[in-house]
Amino acid sequence: MNSPHAIPSPGERALQAHLGTAERANSFYSRQVHPVLTPPMRDFIARQSMVFLSTADAGGRCDSSFRAGPPGFVTVLDERTLTYPEYRGNGVLASAGNIAENPHVGLLFMDFTHHHIGLHVNGTAGLLAPADPRIAHAPIPFDSAPGRQPELWIHITVHEAYVHCSKHIPHLEPAARPPRDPSDQRPKDSDYFVAPAAGLPDLLTAGNQNGPVAYDPRYPR
Repeated sequence: MNSPHAIPSPGERALQAHLGTAERANSFYSRQVHPVLTPPMRDFIARQSMVFLSTADAGGRCDSSFRAGPPGFVTVLDERTLTYPEYRGNGVLASAGNIAENPHVGLLFMDFTHHHIGLHVNGTAGLLAPADPRIAHAPIPFDSAPGRQPELWIHITVHEAYVHCSKHIPHLEPAARPPRDPSDQRPKDSDYFVAPAAGLPDLLTAGNQNGPVAYDPRYPR
C-alpha cells in the first residue's frame, strides 16, 4: 500500500469483510492511493476551476463547501503541498474556522466537461496570512480575483490522493453565465431560503410604483 496513513480505516475493513469486497479494495489501495501528488494529478489540478471542500470542527461536526476560480486557482506548490486563497465573504468563515480547530480536510476535484473523472485529495491544512513567507514567496502565477486581496491562504499538506471513477459523473457543457431575466422574481442570496431580514428593503417588492425592483447593486446576489 502506498499510503502511510489510516487507509484502510477499521470501518472500511469491517464493511469489506461483511460484503466480501476486501480483495477488490486491496487492489484499489495498492494501485490508486498515493501519499503524494503524481505528475498527472498535478496537471489535473492545474486545469480545474472548482473544488468541493470538506472540513470538521474539533468535535467532528462536518461542513461541506465549494470553491471556484480560474483554472489552477488551487496552486500545486510541490508534490505534497497545495494552497488556495480565501477572500472576504459573509464573515462566517465556516471552513477556515473548522481548520483552526481541526486541520484534517478533504478536497474533491471533478472534471464534468472533458474526461469525466475526479480526484480526491486528503490532508491537513493550516491558515496563513498573505504576508507569510510560504505564500509571499510561493510560485503562485496569477491573481485569481483581480482587484481583491485574499484575507487568508489555506495551505494543505497532502496525505493521500486517489481517483474518483467516472461512473455517474454527469456531462456539463461550459457556458457563460446568462444575464438575469428582469422578469425573474428571484430573491437575493441572503433571502433565498429565509424571510427577508427586518428593516431591510425587499428588492423584489420595494422600489417604484411601476413594479418590483429586479436588481440593486447595493445588495449583491
